[in-house]
Amino acid sequence: MQPTDPEAESSQASQISFTLEPNDARHLAGLCGQLDCHLRQIEERLGVVIRNRSNHFTVSGTVPAANATAALLNTLYGDVKNGVGLSPETIHLSLQQSDLEHLMHAGDDDIGSGDDSNGSVIIRTKRASIKPRGHNQLGYVKAIGRHDINFGIGPAGTGKTYLAVACAVQALIDEEVRRILLVRPAVEAGERLGFLPGDLSQKVDPYLRPLYDALYEMLGFETVTKYLERNIIEVAPLAFMRGRTLNNAFIILDEAQNTTREQMKMFLTRIGFGSTAVITGDATQIDLPRGQQSGLTHATQVLDQVEGISFTWFANKDVVRHPLVQRVVAAYDKFEAATDTSGQR
Repeated sequence: MQPTDPEAESSQASQISFTLEPNDARHLAGLCGQLDCHLRQIEERLGVVIRNRSNHFTVSGTVPAANATAALLNTLYGDVKNGVGLSPETIHLSLQQSDLEHLMHAGDDDIGSGDDSNGSVIIRTKRASIKPRGHNQLGYVKAIGRHDINFGIGPAGTGKTYLAVACAVQALIDEEVRRILLVRPAVEAGERLGFLPGDLSQKVDPYLRPLYDALYEMLGFETVTKYLERNIIEVAPLAFMRGRTLNNAFIILDEAQNTTREQMKMFLTRIGFGSTAVITGDATQIDLPRGQQSGLTHATQVLDQVEGISFTWFANKDVVRHPLVQRVVAAYDKFEAATDTSGQR
């Protein structure tokens, strides 16, 4: 008997057939996407050909790619059955990081189980079910459930703010907290903030638009408007947090890289009983005056070993936006690293 060459096996063509249960037209439509756009996206990324007749699927490609595609389709179908809506973004992240290397070597035993027993979490809100994708997002959501103070640090597009809002909405729906506070430093506006028209909320609203968009998606426009009127959801610039004690609240501090050391300490000492705080930021996009240390980077040094505080570090591979965003972030990191190296010579 001749020994098997793994490289030769990887290059061999393979065809896998399997059935996704149950045979539900609505779930299958959610899996395949409009005009099968989700299947075409997977085909392009993994170099396979996917054919289906109702819930019977056939995947053609190299052995690891075909196995990976079959297992991925099974996982995504399980998500759809659990109420998770698929989009090009979620498909991208599933392909990008969700145990893809493991799937590339998975056997046929992984196909058709329909078991979501890999430790994943589904966040259920009023209008959407959200599933963290990849190890960092999953660890981030689990950390928020276990700790009262949580830091999510990484580049734009990694889902750190969106998932924080989702956790806040779920906590509010489950009556674990009484209100949600959205906080952000208004560094970009500087002294011009006072010249913007409207009341305080209207002045700060433009800087919290990503948070509002997530809330509208999860709760609906009318519910969010009602909660804002009743102060169940509150918007506040960071400077106005001084002197307050926040009990039974879910507090999100966004763009925390633009806090000063004093502001970060002030914010963290506002946390009261029954509250959860999530601090998100990107340490590579600091808008503070030159020479002033970011409160976010300082906090990572001071609080790294403090019990009850979690840190989740996102990387370029966690970017969930358009695939070009990941390449843009990587290109900037490479350029800045090269510039720093040349400057030290």
